[in-house]
Amino acid sequence: MTGEWPVEALDVTALRASGRQPIPLRQFLLKVQSRCNLACDYCYVYELADQSWRRRPPVMSRQTLTRAARRIAEHALAHELAEVHIVLHGGEPLLAGHGYFRALTDTFRTIAGESVRLRFTMQSNGTLLDRAFLAELAAARIRIGISVDGDAAAHDRHRVRPDGRGSSDAVERAIALLNEPVHRPLFAGLLTVVDPRTDPLRTYRRLLGFHPPELDFLLPHGNWTTEPPWLGRPATPYADWLIAVFDRWYDAPRQETRIRLFDEIIHLLLGGTSTIESVGLSPIALVVIETDGELEQSDALKSVVDGAARTGLNVFDHDLDAVLDHPGIAARQLGIDALGPDCRACRQVRVCGGGLYAHRYRAGVGFRDRSVYCADLLRLIDHIKARLTADLPRRVPG
Repeated sequence: MTGEWPVEALDVTALRASGRQPIPLRQFLLKVQSRCNLACDYCYVYELADQSWRRRPPVMSRQTLTRAARRIAEHALAHELAEVHIVLHGGEPLLAGHGYFRALTDTFRTIAGESVRLRFTMQSNGTLLDRAFLAELAAARIRIGISVDGDAAAHDRHRVRPDGRGSSDAVERAIALLNEPVHRPLFAGLLTVVDPRTDPLRTYRRLLGFHPPELDFLLPHGNWTTEPPWLGRPATPYADWLIAVFDRWYDAPRQETRIRLFDEIIHLLLGGTSTIESVGLSPIALVVIETDGELEQSDALKSVVDGAARTGLNVFDHDLDAVLDHPGIAARQLGIDALGPDCRACRQVRVCGGGLYAHRYRAGVGFRDRSVYCADLLRLIDHIKARLTADLPRRVPG
């Protein structure tokens, strides 16, 4: 196979003829807004390779929402799915304004009827969150996660307004609102992008001070052609940062919060399967629906090259089963067979899974390389495995 494998070279017809059948979609990233009120320097939507947001309508129209709802309901019914997860995303979704989200969920639930449960969450920068929005989210049964990068200095290094002013004050006000007892059930958790220049324990303590029900740590997007910042300086800066947090979290006398990345790695080391894209070999079951109704692959691919996430499909002309036959989606349901020889030979391949798909890209090779974070992932997984191995005999009854 040559070219940008597997997106260009995978023969999906032959794959299906061999008996390999697709996994239905269960998660739908609904881009209700294609604009943002922040200018974060690491943002994959606005600051990296793909600039398709410029040609999209700022907000998803009622017509597009309705069509998306019908496609999702049809797909769930056809595949007998009991529940699907709809993530409201952007840009900044709250730019859609008050009243938009109650109308959205009413539309979706009316169309889906009793045939499938719809679970709604939202990922927001939090700067626009107010009590009116929280009342609407409660009525619409939407939980919300907030993106925050630690204390004010760490946060405002990256997550700034277009004029360069920091956004930490507004974000901290939003989190304080979510921690009020009446709003606490809406609080889904916090999302943090790792910056190895910051103090990991100071960052973690500040995040804990927000009392999140869950934390998730993300690596900045990059690949072998466009390397992420600080890679290899020192050898494994991201692993070193995450290991410091892991040891503090793991050694706590009681679990202070769930950290999704660590929980997933532990689950995989113990023989389980993954529920996130960044580790493990579980087949991808996600599609992005843009504000104009276009169907795209994971928007992390926007960090690779312009158009890397495109499928050429949309909710007006195509049902969602058509997405499953797109080579990029099909390849990401192949598990270990989609990985290159270096990954397949690795001792931690079933835990790492090659890392995030977008992080494997190398111009002229495509996505069959190792993750650009390979050294960091291997060190982190080996460390967690060593901690578990040392601890399990003391914790498991004999």
